[in-house]
Amino acid sequence: MAARKWMVYIDQYIIFPGEVKMRMKKCPADTLFVFTDQSLGPWIPLAANSNHIIHCHDFLAQYSALGKIKENPVSWTGKLYQGFIRKGFRKGKNFISVSNKTRNDLHEFIGHQPRQSQVVYNGLNPAFSPAKTTTARALLGNKIGLDLTTGYILHVGSDQWYKNRIGVVEIYDALRNKGECNIPLLMTGDLAGDNLAKRKVMSPFCADIHMIGSVDVEYLRLCYSGASVFLFPSLAEGFGWPIAEAMACGCPVVTTNEAPMTEVAGDAGFFIARRPHSNKDAEVWASEVAEIVRKILNFSIEQRSEVTKRGIENAERFDSKNTLDLIEEMYKAVVYPA
Repeated sequence: MAARKWMVYIDQYIIFPGEVKMRMKKCPADTLFVFTDQSLGPWIPLAANSNHIIHCHDFLAQYSALGKIKENPVSWTGKLYQGFIRKGFRKGKNFISVSNKTRNDLHEFIGHQPRQSQVVYNGLNPAFSPAKTTTARALLGNKIGLDLTTGYILHVGSDQWYKNRIGVVEIYDALRNKGECNIPLLMTGDLAGDNLAKRKVMSPFCADIHMIGSVDVEYLRLCYSGASVFLFPSLAEGFGWPIAEAMACGCPVVTTNEAPMTEVAGDAGFFIARRPHSNKDAEVWASEVAEIVRKILNFSIEQRSEVTKRGIENAERFDSKNTLDLIEEMYKAVVYPA
């Protein structure tokens, strides 16, 4: 295993750069080199003096490596690797970031104003649109074998630390303890990792917490459309796709009162504090969030209709065609500057 690991390093940092340099010599002068993520920083210097553009999604790994995120400690080798990435992307000159938060982080890390630095929001899949609530609940319920006719609370996310899925269960427990709600919690995305699985078992309402794994786009649309409320208490994000997806499907969204979640949710979301690092303080936090969720669940038809309307209008900002047009314009501006 050790030999294989070193062979990978030799390939990535010695053989691959040499191959790229040789191929670049054969490229026309107006070739544009696109780096699809800032984590490709080690290889950005190869194209630093050519037409290039770097897409930036988030800098969570960088902040973690610098010890600025308590929830995600990084080993010394991880810190070295992130430093290597950071050194590389500082050589970049043209960037596209998915949010103002990501662009601000970029400027902080590179320490100067790059030649080009634009924000282009992610574009939503057009499939995300409202479905009739009763129909969505019936179809989804049939798929996963649950009676969802009275509604459910939804979370969508991977098993990454920043998704705060344990916090979702904490909020759900606090809500159920208030005694006014007995609808289930559905969690889609990655199946539960060890920590989340243990936390679920600890819940007195574990029988009503369902990890349904990843679903295709059509069923994800049904998940959003049938949900009573969508919980997205992330600790950090680069953008926050599910916020826009849920709103596009007409679902009320509860999310963290920090950028970029506030940037994506606009004036259509219900904002909550970031989960405290201390578990004791988190109990108070969960109870406070649960009260917000309880109020949303008790909205009148008119109140929910207004929330749905605002969410759908907000999600229209993330039009995929507009996203592609803006990216194309910037690509052209780099290759053929005015």
